[in-house]
Amino acid sequence: MYVVKSPLSDTDLKTVSEALQGALVDLVDLSLVAKQIHWNVVGPRFRSVHLQLDEVVATARTHSDTVAERASALGVSPDGRAATVASGSGIGSVPGGWVKDADAVGVLVDALGAVIGRMRERVASTGEPDPVTQDIFIGITADLEKHHWMFQAENG
Repeated sequence: MYVVKSPLSDTDLKTVSEALQGALVDLVDLSLVAKQIHWNVVGPRFRSVHLQLDEVVATARTHSDTVAERASALGVSPDGRAATVASGSGIGSVPGGWVKDADAVGVLVDALGAVIGRMRERVASTGEPDPVTQDIFIGITADLEKHHWMFQAENG
Protein backbone atom coordinates (compact mmCIF):
# COMPACT_ATOMS: atom_id res chain seq x y z
CA MET A 1 0.00 0.00 0.00
CA TYR A 2 1.35 3.39 -0.97
CA VAL A 3 0.06 6.30 1.10
CA VAL A 4 2.40 8.76 -0.59
CA LYS A 5 2.76 8.62 -4.38
CA SER A 6 6.34 8.75 -5.59
CA PRO A 7 7.35 10.90 -8.52
CA LEU A 8 9.69 8.08 -9.61
CA SER A 9 8.76 5.33 -12.02
CA ASP A 10 8.13 1.90 -10.48
CA THR A 11 11.47 0.61 -11.75
CA ASP A 12 13.40 3.59 -10.40
CA LEU A 13 11.48 3.47 -7.13
CA LYS A 14 12.42 -0.18 -6.64
CA THR A 15 16.13 0.60 -7.09
CA VAL A 16 16.02 3.66 -4.86
CA SER A 17 13.87 2.11 -2.13
CA GLU A 18 16.20 -0.89 -1.86
CA ALA A 19 19.18 1.45 -1.55
CA LEU A 20 17.43 3.56 1.09
CA GLN A 21 16.35 0.54 3.10
CA GLY A 22 19.84 -0.94 2.99
CA ALA A 23 21.35 2.35 4.08
CA LEU A 24 18.86 2.64 6.93
CA VAL A 25 19.73 -0.82 8.20
CA ASP A 26 23.47 -0.16 8.01
CA LEU A 27 23.21 3.20 9.75
CA VAL A 28 21.01 1.88 12.56
CA ASP A 29 23.40 -1.00 13.09
CA LEU A 30 26.43 1.31 12.98
CA SER A 31 24.90 3.43 15.74
CA LEU A 32 24.27 0.30 17.83
CA VAL A 33 27.76 -1.08 17.27
CA ALA A 34 29.40 2.23 18.15
CA LYS A 35 27.27 2.58 21.29
CA GLN A 36 28.02 -1.00 22.37
CA ILE A 37 31.75 -0.40 22.04
CA HIS A 38 31.34 3.05 23.69
CA TRP A 39 29.95 1.40 26.83
CA ASN A 40 32.67 -1.25 26.97
CA VAL A 41 35.90 0.40 25.86
CA VAL A 42 38.77 0.29 28.35
CA GLY A 43 42.42 1.26 28.25
CA PRO A 44 44.72 4.25 28.37
CA ARG A 45 42.90 5.99 25.51
CA PHE A 46 39.48 5.32 27.02
CA ARG A 47 38.29 8.92 27.14
CA SER A 48 39.26 9.95 23.61
CA VAL A 49 37.90 6.74 22.03
CA HIS A 50 34.78 6.88 24.21
CA LEU A 51 33.99 10.42 23.04
CA GLN A 52 34.88 9.67 19.42
CA LEU A 53 32.42 6.76 19.45
CA ASP A 54 29.61 9.08 20.49
CA GLU A 55 30.38 11.24 17.46
CA VAL A 56 29.85 8.21 15.21
CA VAL A 57 26.59 7.40 17.01
CA ALA A 58 25.34 10.97 16.47
CA THR A 59 26.30 10.91 12.80
CA ALA A 60 24.67 7.52 12.19
CA ARG A 61 21.46 8.50 14.01
CA THR A 62 21.16 11.80 12.18
CA HIS A 63 21.70 10.19 8.79
CA SER A 64 19.40 7.25 9.54
CA ASP A 65 16.60 9.72 10.16
CA THR A 66 17.38 11.54 6.90
CA VAL A 67 17.36 8.25 4.99
CA ALA A 68 14.11 7.07 6.58
CA GLU A 69 12.42 10.38 5.86
CA ARG A 70 13.62 10.29 2.24
CA ALA A 71 12.07 6.83 1.88
CA SER A 72 8.82 8.11 3.36
CA ALA A 73 8.85 11.11 1.02
CA LEU A 74 9.03 8.67 -1.89
CA GLY A 75 6.11 6.62 -0.55
CA VAL A 76 8.20 3.79 0.84
CA SER A 77 7.72 2.67 4.45
CA PRO A 78 11.15 2.53 6.15
CA ASP A 79 11.87 -0.52 8.34
CA GLY A 80 14.27 -0.02 11.23
CA ARG A 81 13.01 -2.86 13.41
CA ALA A 82 15.60 -4.90 15.31
CA ALA A 83 14.96 -8.10 13.32
CA THR A 84 15.30 -6.23 10.02
CA VAL A 85 18.53 -4.60 11.12
CA ALA A 86 19.95 -7.88 12.43
CA SER A 87 19.21 -9.75 9.22
CA GLY A 88 20.23 -7.05 6.74
CA SER A 89 23.27 -5.27 8.10
CA GLY A 90 26.60 -5.41 6.33
CA ILE A 91 28.49 -4.98 9.61
CA GLY A 92 30.02 -8.08 11.16
CA SER A 93 29.53 -9.10 14.76
CA VAL A 94 31.21 -7.19 17.55
CA PRO A 95 32.85 -8.62 20.65
CA GLY A 96 30.95 -8.75 23.93
CA GLY A 97 32.36 -7.62 27.25
CA TRP A 98 35.19 -5.17 27.79
CA VAL A 99 37.08 -4.12 24.68
CA LYS A 100 40.62 -2.75 24.76
CA ASP A 101 40.88 0.69 23.20
CA ALA A 102 43.06 -0.45 20.29
CA ASP A 103 40.64 -3.32 19.56
CA ALA A 104 37.68 -0.94 19.82
CA VAL A 105 39.27 1.30 17.23
CA GLY A 106 39.83 -1.72 14.98
CA VAL A 107 36.20 -2.77 15.29
CA LEU A 108 35.07 0.71 14.25
CA VAL A 109 37.51 0.86 11.34
CA ASP A 110 36.05 -2.42 10.06
CA ALA A 111 32.42 -1.42 10.69
CA LEU A 112 32.84 1.96 9.03
CA GLY A 113 34.69 0.36 6.11
CA ALA A 114 31.83 -2.09 5.55
CA VAL A 115 29.18 0.63 5.63
CA ILE A 116 31.22 2.94 3.39
CA GLY A 117 31.68 0.20 0.79
CA ARG A 118 27.96 -0.47 0.67
CA MET A 119 27.17 3.26 0.70
CA ARG A 120 29.43 3.85 -2.33
CA GLU A 121 27.50 1.12 -4.18
CA ARG A 122 24.30 2.99 -3.34
CA VAL A 123 25.79 6.25 -4.62
CA ALA A 124 26.45 4.52 -7.94
CA SER A 125 23.07 2.78 -8.18
CA THR A 126 20.95 5.87 -7.44
CA GLY A 127 22.66 8.42 -9.71
CA GLU A 128 20.44 7.82 -12.70
CA PRO A 129 17.10 6.99 -11.07
CA ASP A 130 17.20 9.63 -8.32
CA PRO A 131 19.98 12.23 -8.00
CA VAL A 132 18.32 13.62 -4.86
CA THR A 133 18.80 10.34 -3.02
CA GLN A 134 22.27 10.01 -4.53
CA ASP A 135 23.15 13.42 -3.07
CA ILE A 136 22.04 12.24 0.37
CA PHE A 137 24.23 9.15 0.03
CA ILE A 138 27.20 11.26 -1.07
CA GLY A 139 26.90 13.42 2.05
CA ILE A 140 26.57 10.39 4.31
CA THR A 141 29.59 8.74 2.69
CA ALA A 142 31.70 11.86 3.18
CA ASP A 143 30.83 11.98 6.88
CA LEU A 144 31.50 8.28 7.38
CA GLU A 145 34.81 8.50 5.53
CA LYS A 146 35.89 11.30 7.88
CA HIS A 147 35.16 9.07 10.90
CA HIS A 148 36.93 6.19 9.16
CA TRP A 149 40.03 8.31 8.62
CA MET A 150 40.05 9.49 12.24
CA PHE A 151 39.71 5.98 13.65
CA GLN A 152 42.45 4.68 11.35
CA ALA A 153 44.72 7.50 12.52
CA GLU A 154 43.89 6.58 16.13
CA ASN A 155 45.75 3.28 15.81
CA GLY A 156 48.44 4.70 13.50
